[in-house]
Amino acid sequence: MDEERLDRAFAALADPVRRRIVAQLSRKPATVNDLASLFPITTQAVSRHIGVLEHSGLVTRTRDAQRRPVHLNPAALESLTSWLDRYRLDHERRFRALDKVLVRTNRSASKRRKSKRKS
Repeated sequence: MDEERLDRAFAALADPVRRRIVAQLSRKPATVNDLASLFPITTQAVSRHIGVLEHSGLVTRTRDAQRRPVHLNPAALESLTSWLDRYRLDHERRFRALDKVLVRTNRSASKRRKSKRKS
């Protein structure tokens, strides 16, 4: 995912209504009217939120006779997850290294306390 699309996706997800729409679409595709029934906002407002999500690449729309269901784009979500995982894994490595240092430090401190008691 290029930087511009990544920026649009994170900007789209910054809104709580759009995050709830994404959560709902993770269960199953839905029409704008289906989604609008879940929110205390107008159908037009939900449609605008869907437009932002579609522009960011997080959702797509298909045509099914008279219906235009909105679908979550799993590939876009996977790209966001991959981007986040790079940083999460780096931090996890650092924390594991810090844990090792703390364990060694605690063992050393414990040994010093024990040797002081014996003297």
